Amino acid sequence: MNVLQGLRDRAAARPAHIVLSEGHDPRIVAGSLEALRSGIARITLVGPIAEVSAELKKAGATDADKITIQDPETSQLTAEFAKSYFELRQHKGVSEDVANTQAHAPLVFAAMMVRNGHADGTVGGAVSTTSDTVRAALQIIGKAKDAALVSSFFLMILPANHPSGRNAMVFGDCGLVIDPNAEELADIAVASAASCQKLLGDTPSVALLSFSTKGSARHANVTKVSDAVAILHANHPDLAADGELQFDAAFVPEVGASKAPGSEVAGHANVMIFPNLDAGNIGYKIAQRIGGADAIGPVLQGLAKPANDLSRGCTAQDVTNMIAVTTLQAAL
Repeated sequence: MNVLQGLRDRAAARPAHIVLSEGHDPRIVAGSLEALRSGIARITLVGPIAEVSAELKKAGATDADKITIQDPETSQLTAEFAKSYFELRQHKGVSEDVANTQAHAPLVFAAMMVRNGHADGTVGGAVSTTSDTVRAALQIIGKAKDAALVSSFFLMILPANHPSGRNAMVFGDCGLVIDPNAEELADIAVASAASCQKLLGDTPSVALLSFSTKGSARHANVTKVSDAVAILHANHPDLAADGELQFDAAFVPEVGASKAPGSEVAGHANVMIFPNLDAGNIGYKIAQRIGGADAIGPVLQGLAKPANDLSRGCTAQDVTNMIAVTTLQAAL
């Protein structure tokens, strides 16, 4: 069984209620129908009823496909959400009029459904930018009490029969935190390791990446990574983590043995932590576009309840996969 099918099967064992904020988009509709028919999730689509209904019809939906549509312009929930948004954001100077306007925005409406217990998780970003999607999640759902910060990762599914013998990896943070300091980098590593364990069922082996391996180069950017490793070793001694490591030293056993002899992580890492968003964003897209990996994400971690972002270049299959991941997050 491949990794993606395994994710879907595990999600179907404990289906959640997922709300998607861009119910008018054909990819969202098709991906949601597949998730529903596969038993992965119960689905609510947010958007104008006539427009969403038309897209469902185009996608071949029937009366047997029990998808709920919530139109913020007519929904009975909108007034509740306007009140909740005002209470949540009035300390930031938000007026009741602004709160009412915001409650009609699909991203806000979907996030408020999750915050107020009307859904288990939300997915957006097929049309909206990452900044808008994440802002709604941060402002409305908020950070989990035990999380140091909210970050993201990509679940990278490697092509079948990959020469490395691996089938999946976690790349973090490739979508949210622009230039983490050493403490934040350590926090991202801890969160990504937990996500690897929860979603893949694999024991995490964490490599903190750099252009240097074990002091082969000296620079403030290298020091940041080695400092993060020291923080990890001090605060999480049971977590297999090492750095700073170049990607080849982290991924290829022979190179790891040569460049970082004695490391339990080098050559065997399944969680790759990039030093900044430049490196992470470029790295996952190279793996995806040249290496042929499927990239699911950015998946947000550290929120009080699940909310995830899609790439605006996503496919319907990407939507289904993200619904499965969000369902698993809600169940774990």
